[in-house]
Amino acid sequence: MIRSILVTASVLALAACNSPEPEKAATEIVPSPVAAPDAPAPVVDANALTPEGWGNIRVGMTRAEVEAAVGPDSSPNAVGGPDPTACDLFHPEQAPTGMMVMVENNVVTSVWLNRGATVKTDRGFGIGDDAAAIKTAYGDAATASPHKYSAAPAEYITAWASGGGEGYIQNPAARGISYHVGNDGKVNFVAAGGPSIQYVEGCA
Repeated sequence: MIRSILVTASVLALAACNSPEPEKAATEIVPSPVAAPDAPAPVVDANALTPEGWGNIRVGMTRAEVEAAVGPDSSPNAVGGPDPTACDLFHPEQAPTGMMVMVENNVVTSVWLNRGATVKTDRGFGIGDDAAAIKTAYGDAATASPHKYSAAPAEYITAWASGGGEGYIQNPAARGISYHVGNDGKVNFVAAGGPSIQYVEGCA
């Protein structure tokens, strides 16, 4: 009898040793959120005309600083404005073809491109480009206004990067770009800088 009890106990103990262990609760692994990569900054041509100027010619410089950077007026006898001491528009000797610098009261207020210029703006537009393409690229950031002397499609397309608003802008801190469009719907002048980009007759 005792032997039977011992055998039974041994069998039970052996069965207990061979029984599978209770399953352990699975540990849930939650992956850490991965931050989306920052969108690459748009690449701007280092040679582009921007609302702040071009290359070594920056809005706010004195005429002497411009001449030290890109040379004196290439045509000193040409008439740049009715009163050069108040306003002058000139082409520095070392500036690109077709580029003019507007100086008012001895300070650069804008940089202009005219026929023959190959420099483009920071949005990739320049002389000869279609007004329609410029409007599409800028969208609501640009406004169009009627041309002072010519019927549509001639017009002015202006985009203020800072300090702009409705109507004629007089804020000296404003910066923008204006495309002057001719009768053929193409750009024939570009002005970048302060409020003087709104001038339609050189210094006026």
